[in-house]
Formats: sequence, C-alpha cells, structure tokens
Amino acid sequence: MLKLYQFFSSGNCYKIRLLLTQLEIPFESVELNILKGETRTPEFLSKNPNGRIPVLETQSGQFIAESNAILFYLSEGTDFLPKDNFEKAKVLQWLFFEQYSHEPFIATSRFWISILGKAEEYRDALNQKREPGYAALDVMEKHLTNNDFFVGERYTIADIGLFAYTHVADEGGFDLTKFPAINGWIERVKSQPRHISITQS
Repeated sequence: MLKLYQFFSSGNCYKIRLLLTQLEIPFESVELNILKGETRTPEFLSKNPNGRIPVLETQSGQFIAESNAILFYLSEGTDFLPKDNFEKAKVLQWLFFEQYSHEPFIATSRFWISILGKAEEYRDALNQKREPGYAALDVMEKHLTNNDFFVGERYTIADIGLFAYTHVADEGGFDLTKFPAINGWIERVKSQPRHISITQS
C-alpha cells in the first residue's frame, strides 16, 4: 500500500489526498507535525533530504517528494493526465506556474495567518505578497474566462494543483469575490466525482 507522509492542513498534501481518493487508490497516512520539527529528524530526512512534505512512499519502498511530481507520478496512464504531448506539457506549465508564481504568495500567506496565527507578526511580509498573489489570480481568471478547466477543457492534475490553495485563498487574506471565473471553476472542481474537501482525510 502507498504511504503518504503529510501535514494535514497543507494544501500541497491535500492535492495528493484528493487525487488518490478520486483514483480510488488506498493509502496509509502518516501525519507529521511540521510545527514541531518532525520533518527535520534523521529518519524523515533519509526519505526526503529537503525535509519537506508531502512525501509518497511507493509499494516498493521508493520515495517521491514535491507535491506536483507526486501528482504526475500517480496520474500517469489515467484520465487525469492527457496522453497528447502538447497537452501534457501544458499541464506541467500550469503546475510550474502554481509552484513559482502562485504558491509562494497565496499558500505562504495562508500558513502565516491561518496555521501559525501570526498575521500581525508577519504584516510587512504579507503586504509584500499581496501584489504577486493577486497577479497570479489574475492570470488564472483570464484563462478561466474562456475555459472551463486549465488544459484540454477537462479536469486534470493541473486543476488539482491549482485548486488546493486557490479555494482557500481567503484564509491567506485574498479576496476572491472579484474573480467570477475562478469561483465558477472552483464549483466545477468541487462537483467532480469523489471530490473531498481539504478537511477530509
């Protein structure tokens, strides 16, 4: 059985739980508290030297880190990853966008505000993340104005990757009310078969 090392509140970990559930693949969850340094132990660092979650342990005892790499691994050969090379590259394009232009601003803000509860302490840093965070949402809004999903007009891991932190962006202080296309897409993602919320295991 697959084993998922995760911090439950993390959107990056939620991505993997969501895909595994929608693929109906059973897995064992191993909860690690990143606030207590549980991903910095020698035992965990032997699984991922970068000391970050999620990490997926395969049935053969191999380890895969980085949430979007895990999405790619699990979705290969399924309807969640296009077979067409161009569309597959477009999925990767959006996953790279999520990690470089979206997650560092929206997810980090959520972590400081809603998980650490230190909005005041991080006020200046949060203010610096507002503009690039909204810029990422603007890119998504423009694309979704003319598209139901991010690639090939169907639900893929590109949507899962971007959904994880976008739908809880308000927990990081981002106002989604001015993004009607994003809100419509959020509802389409939630309506997919076997969808689970970020609070479900």
